[in-house]
Amino acid sequence: MHSDLAMIRQQFENKLPTNEFSTLDESLTMIDLQQRSAGVLLHITSLPSPHGVGDFGPGAYQFVDWLVSAGQRIWQLLPTTPIGPGDSPYQSVSAFAGSPLMVALEPLVEAGWLASPTLPADGFDAGLVDFAKVVPWRMAQLRAAAQGFFATASAEARSSFEAWCVQRADWLDDYAVFMALETAHQGQPWWQWDAPVRRRDAQALDAARRQHVDEMRFWQFVQWCFDSQAAALKAYANGKGVAIMGDLPIFIAHHSVDCWARPDLYYLDEQFQPTVVAGVPPDDMGPDGQRWGNPLYRWDRMAAEHFAWWTARVRRALDHADVFRIDHFRGFAGYWEIPATCPTAKEGVWQPGPGKPLFDAIARALGTLPIVAEDLGLITPDVIALRDGCGFPGMKILQFAFGGDGSHEFLPHNYVPTTLAYTGTHDNDTVKGWWHSASARERAYAGAYLAATENDIHWAMIRAACNSVSRQAIFPLQDVLGLDSSHRMNVPGTCGGNWGWRVRPEMLGSEPARVLGLITAASGRGPFELMAKAFNVG
Repeated sequence: MHSDLAMIRQQFENKLPTNEFSTLDESLTMIDLQQRSAGVLLHITSLPSPHGVGDFGPGAYQFVDWLVSAGQRIWQLLPTTPIGPGDSPYQSVSAFAGSPLMVALEPLVEAGWLASPTLPADGFDAGLVDFAKVVPWRMAQLRAAAQGFFATASAEARSSFEAWCVQRADWLDDYAVFMALETAHQGQPWWQWDAPVRRRDAQALDAARRQHVDEMRFWQFVQWCFDSQAAALKAYANGKGVAIMGDLPIFIAHHSVDCWARPDLYYLDEQFQPTVVAGVPPDDMGPDGQRWGNPLYRWDRMAAEHFAWWTARVRRALDHADVFRIDHFRGFAGYWEIPATCPTAKEGVWQPGPGKPLFDAIARALGTLPIVAEDLGLITPDVIALRDGCGFPGMKILQFAFGGDGSHEFLPHNYVPTTLAYTGTHDNDTVKGWWHSASARERAYAGAYLAATENDIHWAMIRAACNSVSRQAIFPLQDVLGLDSSHRMNVPGTCGGNWGWRVRPEMLGSEPARVLGLITAASGRGPFELMAKAFNVG
């Protein structure tokens, strides 16, 4: 652990992230989507940590080491932006900022900016994030650390912080003033703020920056800490041969700095309320569809600016990841537009998305794009054409495979190499949970196809995904550990009780790593030495 902390501290001493480049082709050096590999899905907040929620501290470095011991080459995360309503990372106050909850406290203590934190008398739950309890406690620690930094930091540290702020000014300035104004307005959404700042009147914003300078500096400090720690972790993982896979939600939240700073890029009325919102149409699983409520992009205006906002967003995403998944990829081909006055998604209509010109514009600015398309749900020929035209791999989910017959596209024998095979995602039940809730026919089919029972269904699915022709295979950690539904990360369409699952340190033992390593090596996705060593063969 001492070496982990020393590494984090060294990053603070160096200050600036080391992955600055004008194009993004360098990021491909850590993951080649043309080569067979495997990985594990685990969000940062699910890591072990003494401070109530997973972060970039020692637990993250220890998990990288565990991945290496299991022969894994990819660590997939959920969005690392600040959480929003329902504690969801998919409804963030910013598409560019990092989550303050992920800033580890240990390096702040080592730097001398923060006293060793005193935990609440009743401590924190090691297996579940209590956001209502954790968020105010951790924010108080970050405020104390910021005070310590601005009072005691060396001239060199201050200079590095200022230089970083200048480098990130394109998004950081608006974010800092937005968060300061949100604090001043007691957390009210931006469309309820005083009219001058709501409309971004230049004089009002100048006055706000002068009035709230200290609050703005706090939010800048937190983002500097996030960037430094995220870069240090990525460098450590890459050095161990592990690539970081990020996650980019397609839409932004209404209450976000993105919407406030550029309301002209969204369908809003004169009161800054959405006139149409995002969602998906009714289907067999939901007769009312899903009304997500996100503002919809004015793609014509974004195109007129050569998709500059999206180019900046992708560049920012690759500050912290080697490759990333784009959520709801089908929305770039065509999206479901719902009148904001409708309480359900029933009355929506399909509208054309920006299509390939969006990704062409981003690629012209940044180079080859290491993107995975989340192509689940209602996938029509235009979505397939866009995915394949861009050269992006798609996704296959094994849990979806057993409701039909042998021609089902999610059965492994029907996969193609340009896919990522998953046992499930953060939106699915665990494999063990799926088995217990599946129909008798699904269990019988899965048992016959995988030669598995309820005792080993998780390993059977992992083995099937690994043995498929898909170039990448990824498994939620809960499936590697054989956990039941009580360890599920998210239940779509529900509010509350999601996103809080954490892995307890004692769960990350050597036996799951050994078995995963054997399966990975035997399927040509990991170091053969893992299998050779286990069976004493050459």
